[in-house]
Amino acid sequence: MGMVVTIDGPAASGKSSVSRELASRLGWQWVSTGAFYRGLGYAALQMQVDISDVKSLTELSYSSVWSVKMANARTHVFFKEKDVTDDIFREDVGSIASKISHYPEVRTALLEAQRKCSSGSQGLVAEGRDCGTVVFPEAQAKIYLTASSEHRAARRAAELGLDQGQTQEAQKVRDQQDSTRKAAPLQVPAHALVLDTTDMALEEVVDSVENFVRSKLNK
Repeated sequence: MGMVVTIDGPAASGKSSVSRELASRLGWQWVSTGAFYRGLGYAALQMQVDISDVKSLTELSYSSVWSVKMANARTHVFFKEKDVTDDIFREDVGSIASKISHYPEVRTALLEAQRKCSSGSQGLVAEGRDCGTVVFPEAQAKIYLTASSEHRAARRAAELGLDQGQTQEAQKVRDQQDSTRKAAPLQVPAHALVLDTTDMALEEVVDSVENFVRSKLNK
């Protein structure tokens, strides 16, 4: 396994934008681990799998009907060989992803595939909600990004063309689900750099993260 940097935080805190730019600067691979849960959620929706049926969800986790592939700009999800990456960011899919992420069996089923993303590369920047605590607990550098609820909702609504108020309410529900689940809850990893990105420009955030990462890697 090459070097690993993890970037965790709640929805629309800037994880994807920051982690992609950081990976580009370092010349490393990049992955959004949340794509695995959103991909599974999307597949469950399309296959009409009961999201309370843990056994069926776990079996679907291993199914070849859907897959995740890394790329420089996006972590792509395919369903029946069709690229459905745009669709997995819908709020209904995000809600399903949050619900199924509560199941330890599902998390265990997806964990191996997530960890394989670090194989065969010089380094990996992984972003999600439990990268630094569960997926890559031995990562050399860990970052946790956050932002105000209003700012995060405005950012996500602008990205997807949604109503800001409805987006904020949906995010509050998901934040509560993610932070209170028994299996790998959203939390700040030990020894992580914590940044509130509410009043920070993207370049400023990336600069701070890059400086932190390089200080860790040069030790």
